[in-house]
Amino acid sequence: MPRSKKNTTPSTEEKKIFVLDTSVILYSHDSIMNFDEHDVGIPITVLEELDQFKKGSDTRNFEAREFIRLLDSLSEKHTLQDWIPLNGRSRGSFKVVMSNESQINAEEVFDERKPDHKILNAALTLRDAYPDRKVVLVTKDINLRLKAKSLNLVAQDYETGKVKHVDDLDQGTTVLERVSSQKISDMYKDGSCEVEDIRGLKDVKANQYYILKSSKNSALSYYNPESQKMEKVEKRTAYGIRPKNAEQTFALHAIMNPNVRLATVQGVAGTGKTLLALAGALEQRREFKQIYLARPIVPLSNKDIGYLPGDIKSKLNPYMEPLWDNLKFIQNQFNENDKDFTRITEMVSSEKLVITPLAYIRGRSLSNIFFIVDEAQNLTPHEIKTIITRAGENCKIVFTGDIYQIDTPYLDSQSNGLSYLIDRIVQHPLYAHVTLVRGERSELANLANELL
Repeated sequence: MPRSKKNTTPSTEEKKIFVLDTSVILYSHDSIMNFDEHDVGIPITVLEELDQFKKGSDTRNFEAREFIRLLDSLSEKHTLQDWIPLNGRSRGSFKVVMSNESQINAEEVFDERKPDHKILNAALTLRDAYPDRKVVLVTKDINLRLKAKSLNLVAQDYETGKVKHVDDLDQGTTVLERVSSQKISDMYKDGSCEVEDIRGLKDVKANQYYILKSSKNSALSYYNPESQKMEKVEKRTAYGIRPKNAEQTFALHAIMNPNVRLATVQGVAGTGKTLLALAGALEQRREFKQIYLARPIVPLSNKDIGYLPGDIKSKLNPYMEPLWDNLKFIQNQFNENDKDFTRITEMVSSEKLVITPLAYIRGRSLSNIFFIVDEAQNLTPHEIKTIITRAGENCKIVFTGDIYQIDTPYLDSQSNGLSYLIDRIVQHPLYAHVTLVRGERSELANLANELL
């Protein structure tokens, strides 16, 4: 729930009490500040759980530490059992809910003592203590929301940062029919044309891609915000990888366009997202000091990587293997004696090309680096923002992923960082986005995507 711009102060009966779960805090440490004029309850169990997350270099550890510092700052002159005003105008107050004084005990109802049930008890306690006010449990845990509703508690997801209509996200590509065949011929001849010359072209966006079609011919083009013209997009090869369809051609163009410093490539498995990003980076290797290919670590079956055997490298190998597979595929486009083949091996050994978990590059300044973030749908909006704000001079960042294939339990197609980025930065001249729709891995892979 984003902060309101209303000037009126609601009555006590209108003010709600939102009870925050640990998952909300780990998603965004400043979430407590985003409930307008309403009050916020923090179950003591949440603080106990955050204590387990405060050490470490992962984003969740950062969020836990920042929230603890924020609470300490806000409560400097108060006890946490009082309603403490939140900083800023038109905000409510917060307090820590210490004990269960509700007539209903969730631990008895669900026959188990666990943190989730203590959090439910905190919400029930506030509901009983303030019968004239609406108490809402806010959690990104779907199952906890269902348990709350079974106890007749109002429960909802944390809405701030969520994309309302994910199906309406910009695809990056527009098909224009009935374009003058002469204009298309002129584009082939001159390489560009004026926007006004293309019939049906309205509301042009920076770096938007267009498939122009007439009854006789067609052309691939994009709107260049610098020249303010429609320019022809050539199908080109990048380090042995040649695009197989129009969308792949557009994606590779965005990846290799020096004026585009931030690009997103979205699509289902097998559409070539990571392959194109890596091939485009290798083709531009002379323009950057290093190429980083990273992905977030999402533990298998929700287990921490510590349960895996071996040293840290052995533990991380299963997560990085898909990235190495793409690199090997590109390398195998050439003979072993080819310079392009051996160059990749040399780049890896000299760390000109680095494949690494995303957590290993957090906190670094990304200067003179081509940075590819794979599986970006498993990042929160805050993580996406943190990565981009690390960009230094001559840095290019490409995020790839599938917004419908979420591997972390507290994100979905609306709340993940990739969807958030596509929704918020559309039309900026430094940014380009392409959605890949056609699988090119194999006919069998396409069959799975279409029918299963």
